[in-house]
Amino acid sequence: MREEIFQYVKKKYKTVPDYPFRTAPTYSVLRHADTRKWFALIMDIPREKLGLRGTEYVDIINVKLGDPMLVDMLVRQPGYFYGYHISRSSWISILLDGTVPFEEICQWIDESYAVTASRKKKQKIRPPKE
Repeated sequence: MREEIFQYVKKKYKTVPDYPFRTAPTYSVLRHADTRKWFALIMDIPREKLGLRGTEYVDIINVKLGDPMLVDMLVRQPGYFYGYHISRSSWISILLDGTVPFEEICQWIDESYAVTASRKKKQKIRPPKE
């Protein structure tokens, strides 16, 4: 599912993955082009790190959400977890094994992109107040 995500963000946001970690060369960061701020991180980690059975590695994506209550609701659903190795109040980890549909993952990527955008971008993204 990594490649599908990479194609999605390239088409929608003109973003390509960045691999900044020498000690974790498979970890890819998706950044805003203007600020270089992260909006997603894709990693492969042992299942047991998420509290799942088994030691084999699974791909996950970390995304930031704007509402901590939404985070609390999502992590009760299969395939969603509090952010692995990142601030748990606003970041979630999503399994990339098909448990969560691709379209749903794209929705959360879009949310993360909006939440982590610069103030100028956020003003453009949000509809004007009536």
